[in-house]
Amino acid sequence: MDKWIKRIGMSILIIFSIFMAVQLYLAILDINFTNSSVIAFIRSIIYWIFTAYIVTIALVIFLENKDPGKTLAWMIVLFLVPLLGFAFYILFGRSYSRKVKKKIKNYKKSDIMSKAASIQRDIIDYVNIFDDDSIMNKRLVNLLLKNSDTPFSVNNNLEVLTNGENTFNKIIDMLLNAEDHIHLEYFIIKNDEIGNRIKEILILKAKKGVKVRVIYDSVGSWRLGNKFKNDLKEAGVKINEFFPVLFPILSRELNYRNHRKIIVIDGKIGFVGGLNIGDEYLGKSPTLGFWRDTHLMIKGDAVFSLQQIFINDWFHVSKEHLSGDYLFNKQNYVGNKIVQITSSGPDSDWKSILQAYFTMISNAEKRVWITTPYLVPEESLKMALIASALSGVDVRIIIPNKPDHFFVYWASRDNIEELLEAGVKIYTYNKGFIHAKIFLADGKVASLGTANLDIRSLEINFEVNAFIYDEKTVERLEEDFMNDISNSDEIFYEKFIKRGIGNRFLESLGRLVSPLQ
Repeated sequence: MDKWIKRIGMSILIIFSIFMAVQLYLAILDINFTNSSVIAFIRSIIYWIFTAYIVTIALVIFLENKDPGKTLAWMIVLFLVPLLGFAFYILFGRSYSRKVKKKIKNYKKSDIMSKAASIQRDIIDYVNIFDDDSIMNKRLVNLLLKNSDTPFSVNNNLEVLTNGENTFNKIIDMLLNAEDHIHLEYFIIKNDEIGNRIKEILILKAKKGVKVRVIYDSVGSWRLGNKFKNDLKEAGVKINEFFPVLFPILSRELNYRNHRKIIVIDGKIGFVGGLNIGDEYLGKSPTLGFWRDTHLMIKGDAVFSLQQIFINDWFHVSKEHLSGDYLFNKQNYVGNKIVQITSSGPDSDWKSILQAYFTMISNAEKRVWITTPYLVPEESLKMALIASALSGVDVRIIIPNKPDHFFVYWASRDNIEELLEAGVKIYTYNKGFIHAKIFLADGKVASLGTANLDIRSLEINFEVNAFIYDEKTVERLEEDFMNDISNSDEIFYEKFIKRGIGNRFLESLGRLVSPLQ
């Protein structure tokens, strides 16, 4: 099916381009040969080929896309810009999850985390892992065991890292102490001051015999530069890019990006969260200013899950099967915090993080507090937020007051009025740009990771989140949330509905574009 659609589509584009060139040539000839029946005949052929082109591509979009909103949006694009419409759809609109699954799935069948999850699924109904009778926690644990083969682990110690300085200081300290291996996987790595500091440490450790492996996203790290990569390779660092994109305009994989941020050190220490590697994440961006973000350092058994995600991704980018006891050494006792590390992406059978967010929202009894840079939930999550607020749950959401991506910003603003009307409290962060991705429910469970509350994160990108069932850690994150509220302005419904026509137009534009992402 993939090959058939690609060949037919490209053939139609080529044929249509040729006929457009002929049409231009005939238009020139028409100056002297207005009454030529041959020219009229050729023009008639061009008209019918163009019509066939529109109908064929519309049929492809109609049959292939299961989402009515996306189908309608793509139909509009097709008819507004027919020549480019199909090319845009091939690049950005089609689902390649089957192809991605085919590339990765066979390897994932041997996933030791899946085996652990299978065992836990069999006993979860008979073992009480929580001190209280939390229905939400039990449902969430069970959900993640089933929808993503994510086992829970109990032997963990967690440290919340607020903002870039704390995060990078801790990462640098841990990297410098690495003894056996470093696994680093990032959406964005920048060739700037902090990027080069990390590079220097990786080179230093590689020269000392530490096994260093790096995965970077081809699009997110587009400007990394060959010298940066070659310096790492020459020192013995193994580095690979995720879904290489040499020519973005011609690549169908442009739209499926690895948005994960993972570091695993010696199989014992792990990092996950919202911060990429770059100076702007230390608040050095002249346009965005102070950067508010959250990361997490994990010690204990939950690191095994981060390790397995990296191993799967490494096999995908390098075809090298990492194995050995050094990857999953038995951990000493470090704490008693229950954690599940969940990944999602086009290779997943279920939209695992989306379903987990839904479960947290719909099962909360007291409060749901969310921090997200993008507020573009698909319909089920939006309805869950509305229903929770209408039923009396304290639903609060913090979003940025400035855009880092124009269309997503206005798509986010488009959702505000309906949520406010239902009683959701929405705040705009004013101290700088807020990029943290935090879900907090009832003071009992938290989600912290890379997935935003938007369509791209929850349906398209490769993401990873930590789901934390520890009240002290949740309390720590709630303290950060309240501090962020103090640096934010609340949006009030009565004032928001009086916004100008210009804002409403941009919101409508953002809404129109959002299904295409």
